[in-house]
Amino acid sequence: MALYSEKVMDHFRNPRNVGSIENADGVGEAGNGKCGDIMKIYLKIDHAVVTDVKFETFGCGSAIASSSMATELIKGKPVSEVLKLTNKAVTEALDGLPAHKVHCSVLEEEAVKAAIKNYYDSHGMVYDC
Repeated sequence: MALYSEKVMDHFRNPRNVGSIENADGVGEAGNGKCGDIMKIYLKIDHAVVTDVKFETFGCGSAIASSSMATELIKGKPVSEVLKLTNKAVTEALDGLPAHKVHCSVLEEEAVKAAIKNYYDSHGMVYDC
């Protein structure tokens, strides 16, 4: 049995939405001091919908795959739905991660929520999630 699913390997080898967005509406970052993974998410939001999303991740293959999958899950979605993104949803969309790599999907959830909070803060909106 393979340690990583085909989806994890595909998103690691061919990550989607890599890069940054100039003048992003929301930027969020999360990191893990123990493993050294750092994830940064950039959101473009128009009429409360995520119209574009990019990421920059420094980390292992699971971190890159989790970032890539998370961007795919939130692109084109309303902010209200994006706020419901969970690490479990990212892990399931990747057909699972090894137990010792699940923290990568947790970091992704934190980075996305930080980007939404940044968007709310910059627009004088109350973030209550």
